Amino acid sequence: MLALYFILLVCVPLGVIMTFTSPRLAITVAVTQPAVLVIQNSNNTLTSPRVITSQPLDHDELLLRQASKVDPNPLPKFPKKLAFMFLTTNSLPLAPIWELFFNQSSHHQSLYNVYVHVDPTQKHEPGFFGTFHNRIIPSSKPAYRHTATLISAARRLLAHALLDDPSNYMFILLSPSCIPLHSFNFTYKTLVSSTKSFIEILKDEPGWYERWAARGPYAMFPEVPPEEFRIGSQFWTLTRAHARMVVSDVEIWSKFNKYCIRKETCYPEEHYFPTLLHMRDPQGCVSATVTHVDWSVNEHGHPRTYKPSEVRAELIQKLRSARPRYGDGNRTRKDPFLFARKFSPAGISQLMNITRNVIFNDSALV
Repeated sequence: MLALYFILLVCVPLGVIMTFTSPRLAITVAVTQPAVLVIQNSNNTLTSPRVITSQPLDHDELLLRQASKVDPNPLPKFPKKLAFMFLTTNSLPLAPIWELFFNQSSHHQSLYNVYVHVDPTQKHEPGFFGTFHNRIIPSSKPAYRHTATLISAARRLLAHALLDDPSNYMFILLSPSCIPLHSFNFTYKTLVSSTKSFIEILKDEPGWYERWAARGPYAMFPEVPPEEFRIGSQFWTLTRAHARMVVSDVEIWSKFNKYCIRKETCYPEEHYFPTLLHMRDPQGCVSATVTHVDWSVNEHGHPRTYKPSEVRAELIQKLRSARPRYGDGNRTRKDPFLFARKFSPAGISQLMNITRNVIFNDSALV
């Protein structure tokens, strides 16, 4: 017995072990030097251990580094999946409509994954039940306007979704005020049939120079010269290859992660992603978002919020019939809007009343 104890002490290094679990993966990191990441799939098979770093897994740098190593292509023998990534502070007030969206058919459950990023310093309100139960990513951190923390939150969501399921093909960033405009079936077929990302990439927008210079007149040089700077919606849909590109990026991120000295023109989440994709792979993008928003009303930097009295079948049809603005001036594409914002939480009853007969009714398409 003493000999056995001696062998264990010699052969097994002392260290702290941290473990993450999810429905598909169990992720274990040894925090001693060197650290080893072991991913165990739901079928109890292990991937090859990989030596990485001595930092714990919830450290952003390690998380992004691991996600940057995934295969940029989805598994060929399995159905492609949609990764729905919700970026919120403390609640998802429109969760009931998303529950119906995801559960229109039991067949759909193998075609999507859900990830939620919340502010861990805030009390989580009701809304994380059903499909959203246990879907909060463990590395969530506070995110604030006029800072790069909103970019960091989106990158964390992408990293977790990349590591979580190799079948995730399209990665959709959504806000708590977003709703679907079509059935799951229509949304799924539209996105998995695309080989390109949907991200608004606009050049020479009003006030673009002030936004570029928000960190100072020389802060973005030389990596992001003014002629390469782009603006676009915070909410996009990225292919797996582009999701990996985002989590792998260090150079462009280092510029947008700088502190803004002009808060009134600092909207990094609307600049970083379109600039990065424009500079790295513009041909791989449809330069438009598929999330509708109405900027004809600007309330302190926020777009129009639809009130309960406005939520009717006519509004949904109007949003469906609208077509995106293409940053490259494309006049031939007619991509449909798949999502829309901002909808007030107070309008959830009105939305639920028209969900089955209007929103999820593909025969009512305009």
